[in-house]
Amino acid sequence: MDSGTHKTGESSARLLANTGAFRNDRPIPQLFTSVPALNEAASYFAETTSYLTSCFSDFSEPVAGGPEGQEMVTFDSVETRGSLATSDGSSRGSVSAVSVSSYTATDAPPVNDGITRISDGGSSQTACALVPSTNTSQNGISIFQGLIERVQRTVRGSADDIGWLQRASEMPPVEDRTDSFLEILDDIRHGLHRLPNSVVYLLVPGLFSNHGPLYFINTKTSFSKMGLVCHIAKIHSEASVEKNAREIKEYIEEIYWGSKKRVLLLGHSKGGVDSAAALSMYWTELKDKVAGLAIAQSPYGGSPIASDILREGQLGDYVNIRKLMEIMICKVMKGDMRALEDLTYEKRKEFLNKHHLPTELPVVSFHTEAGISPAVLATLSHVAHAELPMFAPLSAGQRTTLPVVMPLGAAMAACAQLLQTRYGEKSDGLVTCRDAEVPGSIVVRPKRKLDHAWMVYSSLNDDPSEADASQVCEALLTLLMEVGQRKRHELANKDE
Repeated sequence: MDSGTHKTGESSARLLANTGAFRNDRPIPQLFTSVPALNEAASYFAETTSYLTSCFSDFSEPVAGGPEGQEMVTFDSVETRGSLATSDGSSRGSVSAVSVSSYTATDAPPVNDGITRISDGGSSQTACALVPSTNTSQNGISIFQGLIERVQRTVRGSADDIGWLQRASEMPPVEDRTDSFLEILDDIRHGLHRLPNSVVYLLVPGLFSNHGPLYFINTKTSFSKMGLVCHIAKIHSEASVEKNAREIKEYIEEIYWGSKKRVLLLGHSKGGVDSAAALSMYWTELKDKVAGLAIAQSPYGGSPIASDILREGQLGDYVNIRKLMEIMICKVMKGDMRALEDLTYEKRKEFLNKHHLPTELPVVSFHTEAGISPAVLATLSHVAHAELPMFAPLSAGQRTTLPVVMPLGAAMAACAQLLQTRYGEKSDGLVTCRDAEVPGSIVVRPKRKLDHAWMVYSSLNDDPSEADASQVCEALLTLLMEVGQRKRHELANKDE
């Protein structure tokens, strides 16, 4: 009895020692720098898991000494023959078994592989067999290690991916021209417009634009009033990046063949990713037909929202968001799930490693930060018109339309707050500022709080003292024209 108590005490001492070794040799990583409480919880969970794992690995007491320090235990011969070995039918009654692994009596458990002979020692009642004692402990270790790895993966999410383009040493640096943009924007608000009519302007909408009839409409109307030729690309917004890239390429060629004018592109959100893909994949065919590219609020490096929805072990696993998105995109909107998958960090890294934007192409990147104040929650965006049936006494023969509004500002504010809390990153609600900058481009970083939907849907309570979305788009394309002229001048001097 005393010896059993003594052994149990030694085993407990070893457990505490192992736990302490874990703390000293393997420090718990800081998983959640922006939320200390969650960071402490993750660290505590990791220590607890290590303790339980050590319980499985060290809870093994020698029962009987065997050859070479192997643990031996005695079983009834019938049980032994039924569960551990099979009789070979010989007169000696010897059997063979494979020893999976065995622990020595020391603290460090070596694993011995090989074939060990098990004999009944001349007795018909008992037989000695090696017990695969490590099976249970190894299963316990793998279970808890898998659990802690899943917890760490869930907690970290996209923390290691956000801003990966800026950390890549081979990527060219960006140039901040926010001041020039603000000067151009001020001139536009005072009636000075500098966009030439020598090019055709192509606006490329983003994800779900097919279901928003007013997407880019105000910008196109504004350009048309200035006598500029402007088109909105009619692409399937819920299609993959490569499929839309082919369609944009065909759009550019059709415009160029019909007008003999080069095309200036402005892509918003996924539209910017699709446009950049078209120019990087088909540049040899488009280089004489394109004047430049401006991307606004585009997840060029990837989106944490898309990644966290689709990545294993993230939010999509626990609340069925992934399944809901699949139903909405594939069943309701008749789209392709790759439209969302192509915006994840994994897919963007894979694509950008294969296709690079040409260095001679003028590129402007524009990103904003969404407001998260309580006033934003009351913001409504005008996304469509609803026509009412005609009633002669009321409408006098004209259709009556009512605006269809949605609280997009509130939704963007909630997402921006989530990204700020979880990752400590500024965003427009869907795209972080660091992921929206194309390496080697001219970047515009306004301080004004604008969410992801503001660029394409007008708000019902816009401040008239501030520039509207169409004026911002005009300023971006004007800056792009200036950048293109400067780049062409630099290339001409280099050739001379």
